[in-house]
Amino acid sequence: MDHFLYQNGALHAEDVALADIAASVGTPVYVYSRATFERHLRLFDEALDPLPHLVCYAMKANSNQAILRVIEQLGGGVDVVSGGEYARAKAAGFGGDRIVFSGVGKSRDEMELALTGGVRQFNLESEVEMLRLSKVAAKLGIEAPVTVRVNPDVDARTHEKIATGKSENKFGIPISRAREVYGEVAALPGLKVVGIDVHIGSQITELEPYEQAYLKVADLTRQLREDGHDIIRLDLGGGLGIPYERSNSAPPLPQEYGDLVRRTVGDLGCEIEIEPGRLIAGNAGILLSRVEYVKSGEDRDFLILDAAMNDLIRPAMYGAWHDIEPVVEAKAGAEGRMFDVVGPVCESGDTFARGRMMADVGEGDLVAFRSAGAYGAVMASEYNSRPLVPEVLVDGDRFAVIRPRPSVEEMIARDQVPDWLA
Repeated sequence: MDHFLYQNGALHAEDVALADIAASVGTPVYVYSRATFERHLRLFDEALDPLPHLVCYAMKANSNQAILRVIEQLGGGVDVVSGGEYARAKAAGFGGDRIVFSGVGKSRDEMELALTGGVRQFNLESEVEMLRLSKVAAKLGIEAPVTVRVNPDVDARTHEKIATGKSENKFGIPISRAREVYGEVAALPGLKVVGIDVHIGSQITELEPYEQAYLKVADLTRQLREDGHDIIRLDLGGGLGIPYERSNSAPPLPQEYGDLVRRTVGDLGCEIEIEPGRLIAGNAGILLSRVEYVKSGEDRDFLILDAAMNDLIRPAMYGAWHDIEPVVEAKAGAEGRMFDVVGPVCESGDTFARGRMMADVGEGDLVAFRSAGAYGAVMASEYNSRPLVPEVLVDGDRFAVIRPRPSVEEMIARDQVPDWLA
């Protein structure tokens, strides 16, 4: 469920008309619903009760400070994958006890940043990483709480570019070597084992892959405890999918996921950490765009928008689907038209949809890309010297710009011309 609904024939974000936001801020623009963020985080909290747990929002999905502040005020944690994300989390008010540091390529500077600033745990991805962290922590005289990310060799049945739990993926260590590696970690100075980490992919739409992975983690927990390790936390990752097409059947609900967690690892007495990103942020945002032209081609019609692949890269990168709806509701019984929906960037890949049946919209009309709150603004760029798309947060009947659109002059001013070219 989200809070983007038609009221009196006009699409709203909560109680704000999207047309009003477009008139005030311009297009393209990302629009987020605070109520939807809050609802989704609470659903995960409720799903995991009564197990001790922490929902650590995967902020790579959407890392705007205002969004992070919403999560922080609700008592959630965050999963970060870079020093920049760590700094953003701290700036938003998260204490170190609510920050989990993941990622396959942590630098020495990033390790030192988190160790001195406070961190709930590092999720280690490799033996070379654990050796580096040991040296950095020992030099600082700090004990680093760690888990080891195990790769359970489970097919998450998702897009190949967002699958992370198979043996050929770059993430984690083979679960078959986990007991050996945990023995090595325990022998190193500056490290303290606190749990196990697993994450098998993103946009997962069925529970069976999770069940396979979590049963393996449960067996590993018992084995590691037999070996003398104090396993008190299980970081189960994230990845639960969302329905990008409203005509599709819905992926598993958070409550069904929570039932699975209790069934597979709930008897181990561990604190549970999960790292949802897409399911919290995805349906909490839309990309609002305006039609520039309706172009008739030889064998197809094109809807040319002012939004482009630099604003929303997912269709070009993954072939991803987003429902695209008119802001003014189509009249009942009105016939639509078949369009290729494209942007103005000089790339054939700047295509959002091919052969999409849509309401018969025209030049100047507004359209909304649904389910664009995750991996939208955070992956945007200034390709073709197009200013980064702004972001707006709606709260009831009010809205605020939470990242302004830079001017072209501001973009140019960031360039530095050396003296010898002046």
